[in-house]
Amino acid sequence: MAGRADSTVLAGARVVLPTGTVEDGRVVVEGARIVGGAAEGARTVDLSGHWVVPGFVDMHNHGGGGASFTSGTVDEVLTGIRTHREHGTTTLVASTVTGEMDFLTRRAAVLSELVEQGDLAGIHFEGPFISPCRKGAHSEDLLRHPDPAEVRKLMDAARGTAKMFTLATELPGGIESVRLLAEHGVIAAIGHTDATYEQTVEAIDAGATVATHLYNAMPGLGHRAPGPIAALLEDERVTVELINDGTHLHPAALELAYHHAGAHRVALITDAMDAAGFGDGRYQLGPLAVEVKDGVARLVEGNSIAGSTLTLDTAFHRAVTIDRIPVGDVVQSISANPARLLGVYDRVGSLDPGKDADLVVLDAEFTLKGVMRKGEWIIDPQIG
Repeated sequence: MAGRADSTVLAGARVVLPTGTVEDGRVVVEGARIVGGAAEGARTVDLSGHWVVPGFVDMHNHGGGGASFTSGTVDEVLTGIRTHREHGTTTLVASTVTGEMDFLTRRAAVLSELVEQGDLAGIHFEGPFISPCRKGAHSEDLLRHPDPAEVRKLMDAARGTAKMFTLATELPGGIESVRLLAEHGVIAAIGHTDATYEQTVEAIDAGATVATHLYNAMPGLGHRAPGPIAALLEDERVTVELINDGTHLHPAALELAYHHAGAHRVALITDAMDAAGFGDGRYQLGPLAVEVKDGVARLVEGNSIAGSTLTLDTAFHRAVTIDRIPVGDVVQSISANPARLLGVYDRVGSLDPGKDADLVVLDAEFTLKGVMRKGEWIIDPQIG
């Protein structure tokens, strides 16, 4: 790992900006920030033949590098964060899984400290307020209705660092919980839900703005009972999360979401668990045992998909090379959109001057070659 340079010019690459791609562009880094012009004597790094894109922003991630954000020690959580940074994710939200309320409040206290010191961008509570019909890799015995008082308890435990709650909004207390979250500037996400189309519309009208991993853990799209998928895709107020690992979604489902919602309403996520960047084997996801084989995580009992082993550099590569999504659209989905949702677009999510020097260097085949966070190389493209 190389240290921080006072002033560095990244030159010769294709640079993806909000206004479009600049051929033979340059990004100037001074200290921890991107700036408009280079100081005299600035070091130049030749990145000809490469792409420079904003650092990735993952708003739904349960762990990596063998470490769980739900149950790991502080050092283990930092290992997971570091693993994803090495794959281009420079801004990361830690997601929990369903557990006892007292356990989740204690966990929120641990994770909130890492938010406060700048290692995480916030906390996402996925469960326990979800449907037993669509529980996925969550322990059914620990599920509960989304009681606004309990939602508030977790918000308070997070000390202002809670960014998102995933709710089955059709359950008793669901709509009231959505309103509570919206009033406090916390994202209410619809997911692990058995809602009808009409119930989903009601939740969106109440303030829900995100679809937790669209398509997964919700009823399929029907021609007489369109269910939540249609309601979430059609409403301009909703951003839809997509897990682009080749397992969770058929390419046609990904294309449908991009076509119908538009790139400005897609957020590419990992939904990663401990095995991301670590390998096959046996793991725990909350209280449940998980077997990872050939990179696919499934519950030992029941065989449900249990999160992913995805990293966002792989999601980016797949989106461009297999799904043929335009590079600018992928950048919007993997950086700008989640940054806006999390309220951090003033600092990250694009390569505009004044923002943190968070960026990813990709080669001509869109393979990751370099990662910079706050002006410091995590992976130096000149070293590898």
